[in-house]
Amino acid sequence: VSDLIRSASYTVSCEDYVHVVEFSPFDCGSPASLLAYGGNQYVVVGTCRFKEEDTEVEDVEFTSLQVFMHGVRVDAIAWSPETRLDKLPPVIRFCTAAADRKVRLWTSDLQNNCDVKVMEGHTSYINHLVFEPAEGKQIASVSDDHTCRVWNLDGNETISFRLRSPGVSVCWHPEDICKLMVAEKKGTIRFYDLVTQHAILSLDSGQVPLMSADWCLTNTIKVGAVVANEWVIWDITRSSYPLEKRPAHVDKARHFRWSRANENLFATTGYPGKINSQLLVHHLGHPQPVMIGSACVGAGLSWHRTLPLCVIGGDRKLFFWMTEM
Repeated sequence: VSDLIRSASYTVSCEDYVHVVEFSPFDCGSPASLLAYGGNQYVVVGTCRFKEEDTEVEDVEFTSLQVFMHGVRVDAIAWSPETRLDKLPPVIRFCTAAADRKVRLWTSDLQNNCDVKVMEGHTSYINHLVFEPAEGKQIASVSDDHTCRVWNLDGNETISFRLRSPGVSVCWHPEDICKLMVAEKKGTIRFYDLVTQHAILSLDSGQVPLMSADWCLTNTIKVGAVVANEWVIWDITRSSYPLEKRPAHVDKARHFRWSRANENLFATTGYPGKINSQLLVHHLGHPQPVMIGSACVGAGLSWHRTLPLCVIGGDRKLFFWMTEM
C-alpha cells in the first residue's frame, strides 16, 4: 500500500481555513477552470490552470478574481451554468449554504456590481445544494430539517419534499431536468419527478449513516455513496440494493464524488483530523484504491471538469491530486 500514498501534486495557499471547495462543472467559455472555496468569513472565486493543460504553467496557476464577504461560515457552494467569463461584462453566479441556515445567491460582473439574494426557510443545517444544470433557473437544497427544497432565483421556495431523515446530498439529472436525486442519512436515496412531485425510484444502502452520495453524470445508471466506513455503488437499472461495496476508511467516510473525466473513477474522503491519509481515489473493478492522498485534510472534495484531478481544502491550503487515468 505504501507506494500508493502520495502527497498532493499541487498546493495553493489561501487566507482562511477552507471548509468547502468546488470546481465549476460547467464550461464557462475560458480555457482556465473556475474554482470557488469558502472559509469562515468569505468565498474566493478564481481560475486555475495546470501544467497538464498548458505547458507554460509551472504546476498550478491560481488567479483570484473576486473575494465575496460572506460574514458567516460557508458550508456548501454550487456553481450556476449561467456563469460565463467570455461575456462582456462577465457573469459570475453561484450559491452558498451557510451556518445560519440560509441559502445565498451571488451574482457579480467582477467589476462594481455584486448582488446577493438571501433565501430563508430551512430550519436546520443545510448539507448540500445544486443548480438545475441546463438553464440554472432553479436551486435545490437539502437539510437536517428533513426537507429538500427547490427555489427560484427570486428566492421563492417552489417545491418542498418531506424526507424521513436528514437530507445529505442532492443531484440534478444532466439532461432530464425533471429528475432530482435526494440522499438521506438513514440510507435511502430517492429520485423525484419534479412535475408530479412524486418519488419514482428508491435505492437502499442497507446500513447507516449515509453521509454523501453522487450521481454519475457521465453515465446516469450509476450512483455512489459513502455509508459508515464503506463506499457503495448502485446500478439503478439492476436493483435497489448495491451492486458493489467495500470498506474504504478506518473511520467514518465523509464525501463521495465521481470523476467527470472518467466514469469509472471516484474519490472518497474520511473525516478531518483523524489520520493523515484522508483522500482515496478508486477505480471501479480494482479491489484496492488506486491512490491514497496524504494531507491534513480540512473539508470539501471536487473533481476538475476535464482532468482526472481532484481538490480538497485544508488549513489555509488547497490540495490538488492528479490521478493517472
